[in-house]
Amino acid sequence: MRNKETITDWFKNLQDEICLSLEKLDGASKFKEDNWTRQEGGGGRSRVILNGGLIEKGGVNFSAVHGTLPEKIQKALGFSESTFYATGVSIVLHPKNPWVPIIHMNVRYFETESINNNQSTYWFGGGIDLTPHYVDSSSGQFIHQSLKRVCDDASPDYYPRFKKWADDYFYIKHRNETRGVGGIFYDHLNEKKEGLSFAQLWSFQQNVGQSFIPIYTHYANQSRDKAYTDENLHWQKMRRGRYVEFNLVWDRGTKFGLDTNGRTESILMSMPPQANWEYDHQPAEGTAEAESLKWLKKDLNWIDNA
Repeated sequence: MRNKETITDWFKNLQDEICLSLEKLDGASKFKEDNWTRQEGGGGRSRVILNGGLIEKGGVNFSAVHGTLPEKIQKALGFSESTFYATGVSIVLHPKNPWVPIIHMNVRYFETESINNNQSTYWFGGGIDLTPHYVDSSSGQFIHQSLKRVCDDASPDYYPRFKKWADDYFYIKHRNETRGVGGIFYDHLNEKKEGLSFAQLWSFQQNVGQSFIPIYTHYANQSRDKAYTDENLHWQKMRRGRYVEFNLVWDRGTKFGLDTNGRTESILMSMPPQANWEYDHQPAEGTAEAESLKWLKKDLNWIDNA
């Protein structure tokens, strides 16, 4: 049975579990929590970790907000005047070592109810994607294998469908490159559209959320002790610049948060601590940096590529 309080409590617990796991993995820093309230209704817990042994800057945010759906969003969704309730967890981690990738996850629940006719709808959305600063043929294998298992447990068409959705969504159109090696992305999942029960969809959402720590632990432990140079750090900042460009220009979550008068500090916690932009920067042919750019394409088969 659908119950927003049960869903909200699970997301709060997920935030707790992930923060504890990341503190243990980092080994040097702890999250600082900032509780906030939204004037129009609801609030959240923003948690940020800084200058750790592994994570230079990371955020794990929980929110549960409600109110009247802004007219701009009503029109975009094709809704009449409605109220809304939205809750979920959002994560972005920017590692210290440039050989360790940036990772992002969002798992969320959204429901609306028409003010005039009491019609209501709900959906789940979210996903996980990986943004390595350095990319080769094996960079996306583990995350895609892991997410395919999660998807296959729910539906055989979920992985190819949501992998494609991620490739298309996490695409920096003005650069003609993907943000990273992708992962999965999905939205508007409910019983009517998917032909699955609420319990099945909720189980899928929970499994996505719980896959985050094993995935990130794999990539962190794989490269956290690898030596790096000033040149590697320079490239890391250049790629962080691309991350900023996507989040500020194309990301729907950023736009929704700002359009619903969300908390700016929490919305922009995904920004890296430092990023660089250089005019027409072109890495030298044959370098690891130039090789990385060759892999930032849609529709690559990461599972069998390595």
